[in-house]
Amino acid sequence: MNDFIFHNPDKVYFGKDIMKNLPTELLSIGKKVLLVYGGGSIRKNGLYDEIISLAKSADIELCELSGVEPNPRHTTVNKGAAICKEKGIDVILAAGGGSTIDCAKGIAAAALTDDGDVWKLVSNGVWVTEALPIVAILTNAATGSEMDAWAVISNMDTNEKIGLGGSALIPKAAFENPEYSFSLPAYQTACGAFDIFNHVLDNYYFAGDATFDMLLEMQEAVMRTVVKWAPIAMSEPENYEARANLMWASSMALNTVLDGGTVHDCACHMMEHELSAYYDITHGHGLAILTPRWLSYILNEETAPAIYRFGKVVFGVSDGYSPIDGAKAAIEAVSKFCFETLGLKPTLSDLSIDSKNFKAMADHACRGGGINGIGKLNSCDVEKIYEMCL
Repeated sequence: MNDFIFHNPDKVYFGKDIMKNLPTELLSIGKKVLLVYGGGSIRKNGLYDEIISLAKSADIELCELSGVEPNPRHTTVNKGAAICKEKGIDVILAAGGGSTIDCAKGIAAAALTDDGDVWKLVSNGVWVTEALPIVAILTNAATGSEMDAWAVISNMDTNEKIGLGGSALIPKAAFENPEYSFSLPAYQTACGAFDIFNHVLDNYYFAGDATFDMLLEMQEAVMRTVVKWAPIAMSEPENYEARANLMWASSMALNTVLDGGTVHDCACHMMEHELSAYYDITHGHGLAILTPRWLSYILNEETAPAIYRFGKVVFGVSDGYSPIDGAKAAIEAVSKFCFETLGLKPTLSDLSIDSKNFKAMADHACRGGGINGIGKLNSCDVEKIYEMCL
């Protein structure tokens, strides 16, 4: 087992009657708050009005940045950082899904730089140790950004989508009321659910010998939770138990509790970030298209037992197969979950993506080296996986 340090200071309020605690959390940091949100869903579900009312009752001064994109742009982040500098903002309040929270993290980091340019931090791989405090209100179970140290920022001018990390980017508090996700369309629910699923599969699960049995079973439990509850949430949008299970799975999947020193290079995420950077597609959908093809590509005598185990414990694939045949059955189960249960379109061609940028995307995904994991990938491997997805 690899050495590791676990420390997650995020305080989570989970459930229906939690927002009454928001003013106390904000005021413990400061009175000037930048509210960051996306395309207006928080206005439709009543969350915006609730935030405004709570802020007024506590004499909290709110500024706003709306219009955060599904793949948040560095230009939007810089706009928020400029507001923070101009208004003397004390704390960033993100209300939305992972993209909104990621944008808030970028703002929090850039606001404390001299020029307020987040892309310099992103492109130089700066580990952020100083940032404005962040409080998150989660409305979409997906990325886990509400409880982790990472954000992903896009530069559409250069076709780059890159992670920004730092201990200072972990939110001080997160508010998770599953009711806020009732209004999500089935497509967003499906994409978010697979993002959760892939966080575990891609980040931790295939870690070779460097794992605890306890953590392995916890990882499997999170994936089983998604498989069980995602279709229920899609067919019954206001099913509280379904939404609650997905929301907590989102937080558990990426807050390092499942880590235990097992993180590797996250092949599917590295490959999908290129798809989003070039084509601005929905992240979870891109992951769903890539994952079964990636598993098929890396399948061999060495990887088959782990893939077969995954199929048995997560999808109920039968005992009695050879390792290779069992692994193939597991991969087929993943495909059925993505493209039948979740109803996501199965190919990049369905999203109007062709092969013209694959080489450049593959080169960038590998960052001049390779992607480490259960099967190490070079740029030629990545390009072949993209081609399998057409």
